Amino acid sequence: MRILRPTALAAGVLLISSLTLPAQGGGGPSYEWELTPTGSASQFRGLAAVSADVAWVAGSKGQILRTVNGGKNWANVSPAGAETLLFRDIEAFDSERAVALSIGPGEDSRVLRTADGGKTWTETFKNLDPVAFYDCLDFNDSRHGLALSDPVDGKFRILETHDGGKKWSVQSTKGMPAALPGEFAFAASGTCLVAGPGRMAWFATGGADRPRVFRTYDGGRNWKVTDSPMGSGAAAGIFSLALRGPLHAVAVGGDFLKPDDAVKAASVTRDGGKTWKLVPDDQAPAGYRSGSAFLPHTGQTVVAVGPSGSDVSYDGGESWHQFDEGSFDSVECARTGWRTACWASGINGRVAKLVR
Repeated sequence: MRILRPTALAAGVLLISSLTLPAQGGGGPSYEWELTPTGSASQFRGLAAVSADVAWVAGSKGQILRTVNGGKNWANVSPAGAETLLFRDIEAFDSERAVALSIGPGEDSRVLRTADGGKTWTETFKNLDPVAFYDCLDFNDSRHGLALSDPVDGKFRILETHDGGKKWSVQSTKGMPAALPGEFAFAASGTCLVAGPGRMAWFATGGADRPRVFRTYDGGRNWKVTDSPMGSGAAAGIFSLALRGPLHAVAVGGDFLKPDDAVKAASVTRDGGKTWKLVPDDQAPAGYRSGSAFLPHTGQTVVAVGPSGSDVSYDGGESWHQFDEGSFDSVECARTGWRTACWASGINGRVAKLVR
């Protein structure tokens, strides 16, 4: 279990991203972040991109914000009495319905749900096992979702819902491979577990002598696991997965104690996670990256973010080019018709939209 410590950021109020760089190579469009002031000092690792207009963020001090006008205004829709909770993930279906995960050992790990835009929240799960520590959650659709806990009794634990987060149950671990000594998942951006089409879901790990990627195709009943060529260690491993259909995925990470280093920090699969190709260090993101997302309608374009900057890949994760040096923890993209909206969030209330 790992609660990532905050990363320092220079003080000041910014209206655009602190530094925008041209994305070198790749022949793709230029991107930059346009900050949307939230008025908050919380660190927002939880992010849900619904559309170009609607997004939710969740973070420290129990704070949850929502915008319905593209970030011009952010409303504080935090659950009452949640000031001690540390939200690390949020999934939203629209402007009214969202499910948020707080992390920590024992009862600190909880799931809350709203169906009225955050006016009221209902606690739908509280972890009573002192050993369990939930890291991230995701949904296949508006009803089916999974949440991931670090190993309990030698195996990762999965929580499931079939009604949009109203009720949750702990799955049997019969079909879960054994965890490695010291293995865990990173609660860094809500993308250590990602859900795909049908009942597919993947999650990634670190902490042990090697990182691994677990895959299910039956809603979490049975899992297959593959070793990754990326680096691993006490503070290192795979922090984020981004899926492009059932076969193509990107993994990013590194060592969060070394945010400027990118040693064995990215890999790509094109055969459904059976094998992973390590991205050479000179082609990898420019540092440790905690979040990643494919851009809809682009085929091969994927963005990764971390405390030392943002990178874009135009070839499905095979090579990366830094375009920003501002700090972000999470990135997520939404598809609304033919419009693409990508949002990023992070320390000191930083939330931004991707523009080109």
